[in-house]
Amino acid sequence: MVKVKPPLSVLVFDSGVGGLSIVQALRESMPTLTLSYLADNAGFPYGVWAEQDLIERVYRVLSSVVEQVQPCLIVVACNTASTVALPKLRATLSIPVVGVVPAIKPAAQLSQNKVIGLLGTPGTVSRHYTGQLIAQFAAHCQIIRVGSVELVHLAEQHLRGEIIPLDSMATILRPFKEHSALDVIVLACTHFPLLRDFLLETLPKSIQLIDSGQAIAARVKHLLLHHGWTLPEQIAPHQTVFFTQQTDNIMALIPALSQFGFNEIRICAIPV
Repeated sequence: MVKVKPPLSVLVFDSGVGGLSIVQALRESMPTLTLSYLADNAGFPYGVWAEQDLIERVYRVLSSVVEQVQPCLIVVACNTASTVALPKLRATLSIPVVGVVPAIKPAAQLSQNKVIGLLGTPGTVSRHYTGQLIAQFAAHCQIIRVGSVELVHLAEQHLRGEIIPLDSMATILRPFKEHSALDVIVLACTHFPLLRDFLLETLPKSIQLIDSGQAIAARVKHLLLHHGWTLPEQIAPHQTVFFTQQTDNIMALIPALSQFGFNEIRICAIPV
């Protein structure tokens, strides 16, 4: 019997809606690619989870939804989850898993003054994995680390159409402003590119922001072609967002989700 290849689709996963910044990069690179999105809002935010608990949570949530969606590839569009959970996911799932890592290598190449800001969740900026990236690619640079969970919540609020308090953002970013030579900031959380305009408004004009979106899209496209997939000529009529918990905030997100190409919402209850 000839094995029928399932339809081409990619599942993008994050604790909240930060992974939509990766969705945007994927849409720009491959406009007709069918995407599903999984937001583990019951476990949000991942930045405060203990490492082993987070590994088990990510595996449990993804395994459950993968059975329903049957994607050909997964993008873990969360820096916090990627830094701890990728080994287990790749060892247990039968499809390719792409993670996001802080764009430290290109930042070190881009920085003229070799003074770089690293903006992520507290977990990401302090993890051993991140330290290894710095040692490998930016040992010759001064790294200013800022970890913020509040900024993750601000990104979620922004996509719900709420007003962003720039004074709160300025307080979070203050450590960067204390280093006049700093000229590049790595956005080491997928939520943060969603706040790019607000960040640029708050930071000195000399600072450039860099994230992993385009690199992830290029990696996904390479893997799909490598595995023999052909992009469809037309966009699929239904592209779904899964949430792991029903909340009032979901309704407020519908306009933003529509802008990113999603027109269907499902609840896949996976309590913490």
